[in-house]
Amino acid sequence: MDVDLDLGDPADALRARLRELLTELLPDDWAGPFSDDPEVRRVVRSVLDRLADERLLTIDWPVEYGGAAASVWESTVLREEMWAHLEPRGPQYMGLSWVGPTLMAFGTEAQKRTHLPPIAAGRRIWCQGFSEPEAGSDLGSLSLPATADDDGWVINGQKIWTSYAPIADWCFLAARTSHDVRSKNRGVTIFLLPMDRAGISVRPIASMMGEQHLNEVFFDEVRASRADVLGEVDEGWQVIKYVLNHERVGIPRYARDERLLAELAETTRDADPASRADFARALVHARTARLLNHRAIALREQGGLTDRAASGARIASIQLDQEVAGLVLDILGPAGLRPGTDGLLSHAEDVYRYARSATIASGTIEIQRMLVARSLMQEAKQ
Repeated sequence: MDVDLDLGDPADALRARLRELLTELLPDDWAGPFSDDPEVRRVVRSVLDRLADERLLTIDWPVEYGGAAASVWESTVLREEMWAHLEPRGPQYMGLSWVGPTLMAFGTEAQKRTHLPPIAAGRRIWCQGFSEPEAGSDLGSLSLPATADDDGWVINGQKIWTSYAPIADWCFLAARTSHDVRSKNRGVTIFLLPMDRAGISVRPIASMMGEQHLNEVFFDEVRASRADVLGEVDEGWQVIKYVLNHERVGIPRYARDERLLAELAETTRDADPASRADFARALVHARTARLLNHRAIALREQGGLTDRAASGARIASIQLDQEVAGLVLDILGPAGLRPGTDGLLSHAEDVYRYARSATIASGTIEIQRMLVARSLMQEAKQ
């Protein structure tokens, strides 16, 4: 299919407005939101409040849920600019990008009234309870049991690698409510649980990614009721598929990488021929990743998004993320290890560490390649 690279005047105007706002609100030494520093939290709060005031925070949501009913391309511009500026919305992006839309698709009216307004205001942080010690990219293998009794369910077990768990208000939890011999994907149920519910505890995992990113979450005799269930009992895999569909094309890593390359361009003029060739190659890969992502977004808008298109776009993006992060440090040398106030390159070392997880988070690159291969095989059979 053809994709028009001219996103239109409204999208261009939005991009200009967002850059104006972020220039005003972000400090010169802005290194990202994932910190417990009170000043960092103040900046995040100021960005969220301003975006919410202008109905930019949930720009593509329906008006009745606090949005502006903007086009999918305006939503794409919003995500691109947020990512290019080190995601100043902080952990809120999770609720905004996929928890909210998933609630609209599967939630009860009571769940929508409870959760959508605070998400639209940037006042509710979510964490995602998917991965377990023995179930990561293969989510069908998750085993955290939710055992039914007369009053609902009792949940016991552990989730791992749960980002933002120490500061989250709610958990989007996948648990096993039954075992179906026909398919391991059946028998999974999604629960919406407040993180202060009795029996839930969090233990941070120290890592090179820094604060907030990796945590263990433990469930000890945690009670859940029918009102906590999102969608149908035992049919949570349909919800998970919807979430992953949004995740795979909802994180525009290429936008940050393009900004890094733009800032690196002047430095590259004095680099050796091999480094200049690497820069040119990375620039081509960045344009390719953007095109593949825009194609996947267009397909989703038309209801024709395939695993091949979604995972192909994701593979290009996550490989680009690591390629650009490594290239920046190679060209900058020791200067790239010193934080500063001069643009995104001042945080090259932090970007490099964060990019190490790109090929693991939200489904490993091996899983994405498997999805592409499976899609091609199915097409060949038709």
